This record gives sequence, C-alpha cells and structure tokens, in this order.
Amino acid sequence: MTTLLRRTVLQPMNLPALLTWLAVALSLRYAQNPTSPVLWLAMLGFAAAFLAHDFLPDRRVYARAVLFALEAASALTVCWFASRGGASPALLVVMVAHMSMVYPRGVVIVLSVAINLALYLVLVHAHSPAPLVITLIFAGFQSFAALIARYARSAEQTRDQLALVNADLLATRALLADSARDAERLRMARELHDVAGHKLTAMMLNLRLLAAEPDLGQRREVQLAQQLASELLGDIRGVVQALRDARGLDLATALRALAAPMPKPTLDLSIDADIHLTDPALAETLLRVVQEALTNSARHAEADRVSVDIRRDGATLRILIEDDGRVRGALHEGNGLAGMRERVAAAGGIMALSHSPRGAMRIEASFPLNGAIHPVAQA
Repeated sequence: MTTLLRRTVLQPMNLPALLTWLAVALSLRYAQNPTSPVLWLAMLGFAAAFLAHDFLPDRRVYARAVLFALEAASALTVCWFASRGGASPALLVVMVAHMSMVYPRGVVIVLSVAINLALYLVLVHAHSPAPLVITLIFAGFQSFAALIARYARSAEQTRDQLALVNADLLATRALLADSARDAERLRMARELHDVAGHKLTAMMLNLRLLAAEPDLGQRREVQLAQQLASELLGDIRGVVQALRDARGLDLATALRALAAPMPKPTLDLSIDADIHLTDPALAETLLRVVQEALTNSARHAEADRVSVDIRRDGATLRILIEDDGRVRGALHEGNGLAGMRERVAAAGGIMALSHSPRGAMRIEASFPLNGAIHPVAQA
C-alpha cells in the first residue's frame, strides 16, 4: 500500500494534479446539473487515465496516446456540463503540463491548439459567458504549466545523466587506483628483490668465507650472523611474493559503483574468488559491457534485476549477463549492442546474444586471459 501511494499520489507531478482535480470537483456544485452521473463519470475517468500513466511502460506509445485522448475527452465533458463553474478547464491545464513531459515541444503546441479550439467550441455551444476570454486565460495557464513541467523534466534528466557520469567516473577511478597500486607493489617487489636481495646474498657469501677461516669459523657471532642473514633473505623473498600475489584489480567494487545510482535495475554480481585481473584494458572492457547491459535493461526491458556472472574457465574468462525483463520480438542490435560487440572484439573476445527461457535477453562473452589474470590465482 505504501509503495502504491508513493508511485501515484506522492509523485511530484501527481500531487498538484490531484489537488487541482479536487478543486475542480468542489467547484462542480455551481454546475448546471452537479449531480449528473455523466459529469462524475468523466471526472473519475480523467483521474484514472492520468494516474494510469505511472503504470504504463515507456515503450507503450500508443497506449499512452489513448490515455491522453481519454483525459481530453473527460476534461471536455466536464467543461460541457460545468461551463459556468469556471474551474473545470483547469483539468486541461494539468493535461497539457503532463503532455509536455512526454512529447516534443512541437507536438505539445499542436495538441494544445486543438484542445483549446475544442474548449472554445464547447463553451460557445454551452452558451458560456465570454468563451474566448476564458479559453485565452486557461491557454495562458497551460503555457505556464507546460513550461514549468518541461524545465522540471529537463532538470530530472540532467540530474540522472550526471549521476550516471559520476558513477562512471567513480568506477573508472576505482580501476585506475587499483592499477596504480598494482604498479607500486610491483615496483616495490622488484626493488626489494634486486637491491636488498642482492646485497643480502653478497653478505651471506662473505659470511661463508669468514666461516671457512679456522680462527673465525667456530665463533658464535659468525654463525649467528649467517643464520640471521639467511632468515632475512627468506623474509624478503616472502614479502616480494606477497606483494606480487596481492596484485589484481577490484572489479567488483568498480561494477557496484557503476550500478549504484540507478534506481532500477538492481545489480546481482557474482565473480569467481580466483579472478584477479591485472590487465586494465580487459577490466575496462568488462566495465563497459556491464554498463551497456544495465542501460539496455533499464530502457528497453524495464527489468528490476540484472544478474552478472563472471567465471574463469581455464585460460578463458566468461561473463554471462541476464535480466528479469522481457524482450518482445526478435533481437535487434542497436548502437549500444553494436558498440558492446566492438569492444569485446577489440579485447580479443567473442559475444553472443540470445533469449533466456523467461524471454529476457542474455549476453554471453568470453575473453582469452593471455596473462591478464594473476598466475597465483590460477592455482
């Protein structure tokens, strides 16, 4: 019940629209026949058609047009029965503001002119006083409401785009930070191995020569120095190995940062524990593939969840992406999927698209590792 309330009444556009509808309903007591069932049926029809938009997928263009037509017919019917009430044309103000959030500016202007012409004819036929003045007044209100709604819609889209760009930057920064840390670990490992290891080896050789001297070989200090040098060399080799083993990009953190600002779909991520990528280019490719999959699922499949499964199969890295949406008709590769395929091919991989048993789109890609994964993780 709470979710339904948030999805309908508490939406930024819906709340003022319902308050306007309530104000019109209160003004109907001044109508010529305020108890007419047709009048109240038209009022309920307008409210139902308006709220039904929230439950309609974005791709249902024709169904949305039918709802707008029902809104227009209901509002004009109310104006017919309450031509002297004064407030009934406010329903058309709500409708035009709603249309401006869905249709381009030119379409809204043409539809607004047609709606106001119909309003004028309704008022003239109902013998309303000053029908032209009333029409022009409410046309001005419509223009103002449409302008505010369009700017609000533009602000929402800009905010969403900035959130996605910010998530993209955070994900890329996470990969770059991991790559920089890996480079620093590798440099430190090499320095320890080449400098400290070399000098300790030379020290051990010199201690061995001293131990071969008859006067010094039996001294406890020389034997202890040999033991400490040997242990220290083993410790350094252990540190060097640990630094090399710690390499690998944190792909999971980057992917979760990428999906965080999107309200839908939710990312279900599964990555093999033995996957520690060391190739930033391959990690970037995986990041972009998942990013495009999330965008497609949100725009076209209207999915609630997207599962991403990354596995290692010998010398091959496999990624499987599947959502809980539904693809209608044959799969068609637009610019996004074509770009995804090009990225996969540039990384030496192959990609396949198919339908899941539930009718959703499934994306499968495989990449040759070619040293892109840390060798210790392959055990």
